[in-house]
Amino acid sequence: MDIFEAIMMVCFGASWPVSIWKTVKVKNPIGKSVIFLWLVEIGYISGIIYKLAHPDWVIALYCLNAAMVGTDLFLVMKYNRMRRKEKARA
Repeated sequence: MDIFEAIMMVCFGASWPVSIWKTVKVKNPIGKSVIFLWLVEIGYISGIIYKLAHPDWVIALYCLNAAMVGTDLFLVMKYNRMRRKEKARA
């Protein structure tokens, strides 16, 4: 059954590099929800905690996905902060 969970994690994880790339390229995270990203991150962290109690190799995919979501979340928050500062100066 681990293979099906792994397939799910690979499919979910395939979109995060594109999302990160878009955030870095555009530097304008309009349309990205911080709440959504936090919910996804909490989900991956919960999966990691479960896998620590029931270890198998799929934990690596949870960690990779959590790192990518965390990166996107960090970038979105950073660029949102920068936009707010720019608006305050204007």
